[in-house]
Amino acid sequence: MDIGFRWYGEGNDNVQLENIRQIPGTTQIVWALHHKAAGEVWEKEEIQREIQLIESHGFKAEVVESVNVHEDIKLGLPSREEYIAKYIETIKNLGGAGVKVICYNFMPVFDWIRTDLAKEMPDGSTALFYEKDLLNDASPQDIIERVLQNPEFTMPGWEPERLSKIEDTIQQYESVSEDDLFSNLQYFLERVIPVCKEHDVRLAIHPDDPPWSVFNLPRIVSNQGQLQRILSLVDEEHNGLTLCSGALGANKENDVPAMIHAFQNRIHFAHVRNVYRYDNGDFIESSHREEDGSVPITDIMNAYYDIGYKGCIRPDHGRHIWDEEGRPGYGLYDRALGIMYMLGIWDQKRKEQK
Repeated sequence: MDIGFRWYGEGNDNVQLENIRQIPGTTQIVWALHHKAAGEVWEKEEIQREIQLIESHGFKAEVVESVNVHEDIKLGLPSREEYIAKYIETIKNLGGAGVKVICYNFMPVFDWIRTDLAKEMPDGSTALFYEKDLLNDASPQDIIERVLQNPEFTMPGWEPERLSKIEDTIQQYESVSEDDLFSNLQYFLERVIPVCKEHDVRLAIHPDDPPWSVFNLPRIVSNQGQLQRILSLVDEEHNGLTLCSGALGANKENDVPAMIHAFQNRIHFAHVRNVYRYDNGDFIESSHREEDGSVPITDIMNAYYDIGYKGCIRPDHGRHIWDEEGRPGYGLYDRALGIMYMLGIWDQKRKEQK
């Protein structure tokens, strides 16, 4: 197992690589070229510059999150051919630079949705929060305004130039069913997975966040059955999963440890985070400590140990604690605590197996 830490790049993150070096056990920087819009080619020179910077601080740079999929591919429009060709070129460029895993998602319009980016918790920390009733009564524009209240840092999946056309994009999806979306994903995978195999790059789809329909948009990456169907669309090792315990764990019906055992070597990347689920359908990002949320973090880490997981695991969203400021969900301190909690479970499991 490699422990990773998501980093947004020089000048785009309040957390520095020098800070991350001080987190014990952390070996991978999970990175991306966040200035690139969906559909743009990632050029070799800019990829190499980013990797060289990361490696100069003693980290590996083998996991990219995310190379975003252009909306025309998800919609199945004729223009998807152009964007798939560009995606293939980016895969080749990343593979040539030593990247082993690309995390992506196939969520229509919104990469993730929350209604409050800094909900205060009883202890004074703040966290990402999803309020079901508020979302039911809100318009897409209301949610956009809430998410873009932190203009200092980019919010992946919430790029202003893309969101400026959001009403039109949502209208386009009115005629797209879940089966249509599966079909469009299969079309994409059938073209890119042979390239991934050739360049030994594993493609890892991220679950829907939250794992249910929002604004009547189709969702196809929300439960174990849908994940199995995606792996079957192109039944090849390079077509795999980013298994996110927080995204899936927002739905109490999802058994994440069971999914780990079921999918094993098709899990190419893992996010471990906890959420506290309220009975009314709300949820909030909690600390990684199992007792603070509703997700069985101990069972999840034990499951990864039991299957002999060799991939990269990173702590996902953390609270903001100790007066830290920065990108919501992506501070230094709580994610560092999350790593230590995860490693504590792993170390105890290893001792028990000796």
